[in-house]
Amino acid sequence: MTPEDIRSILTTRFDTTLKIVDADSYQIETPAYRLLVILSAEQSWVRTLIPIAPAADAMTFMEEFLAANFDDTLETRYAVQQGVLWAVWQHSVAGLTAEDFQTAIDRSIELKQVGIDRAFQNFATKQVKAIVNIAKQRGDTLEQTMQTLDRFYAEGVMGDLGATEEIRTEMMTAWQYQLERLWNES
Repeated sequence: MTPEDIRSILTTRFDTTLKIVDADSYQIETPAYRLLVILSAEQSWVRTLIPIAPAADAMTFMEEFLAANFDDTLETRYAVQQGVLWAVWQHSVAGLTAEDFQTAIDRSIELKQVGIDRAFQNFATKQVKAIVNIAKQRGDTLEQTMQTLDRFYAEGVMGDLGATEEIRTEMMTAWQYQLERLWNES
């Protein structure tokens, strides 16, 4: 593939949303995402970047993002730079195929669409599993564990003391679901 092929693919795919910043940089901006495509100075490497979220919002889940880099994101990676969590992909221009470039763009956009939700879900699952393990070590049943969590909510140890009964019921239903789902896995 050549730098001209990259420009052609971007022009065909993104048409009116494509902004050619200069000979080495492109930007695609839509309401859903902002994709940057940058060629290295010697035009031998291409990189795509999509900002996902402020780094401060993602730091709690950094272990989950690094695990996703290892297990899930394939050739696209999460990275932190300039206070932002990014989806980043890079490849040698010479060895790049049009199909691989299109796939990389698709995966980058998908990571943007997922945002930090998947990392949060993985983090929450890990925390629920820890609660299940502790409850089981203590010899508690699922019902006893739910009672403990309900008491924690009632006492303000968890949740918001000012939460309405409806919100508290929703939270307890979510806890019940997660505990039932993970009880036999731990």
